[in-house]
Amino acid sequence: MTTVFYWIIGFIGLAIIFIWSMYNNLVTLKMRVKEAWSGIDVQLKRRTDLIPNLVETVKGYAKHEKSVFENVTKARSALMSAKTPAAAAEANGMLVSALKSLFAVAEAYPELKASVNFKDLQRQLEDTEDKVSYARQFYNQTVLDYNTKTKLFPQNIMASMFNFKEEEFFEATDEDRKNVKVSFT
Repeated sequence: MTTVFYWIIGFIGLAIIFIWSMYNNLVTLKMRVKEAWSGIDVQLKRRTDLIPNLVETVKGYAKHEKSVFENVTKARSALMSAKTPAAAAEANGMLVSALKSLFAVAEAYPELKASVNFKDLQRQLEDTEDKVSYARQFYNQTVLDYNTKTKLFPQNIMASMFNFKEEEFFEATDEDRKNVKVSFT
């Protein structure tokens, strides 16, 4: 009788450890998703901080391009206020499009293209775009790992019991998928 009791207690103990381990694993993955999103957010913030300087530099040379500056400002505001990956991806696409227009305006002003300040801002923006791309890749890989874990048995049971919901990917917009060629030399 006592041997059966110890087996039952041992089995219950192992089940508790197993459930605890699965739960902690899901929490860890969820926190990694949040951390990965934070990485994207930091780079998008860096880019939105660069844009006013870029706009002011171009404004000095192309004062009559008001609609271009307004579009960049609207897109920047939309990106800054985006709360979800889907909203950020959409706002990011708007900003990419607006920046293409801004750079197209800059092409018409050789003295602007030669400006050291403009070249430095353009280099910083390019560097930030690379960082956004890497942060997006890391985020999407982390989301893939998390979403996969929440769909696999037996973690899917634990995920549904404790309300671990599927996370959104940070997907490229149609605008992001277009080839871009910007040359300042």
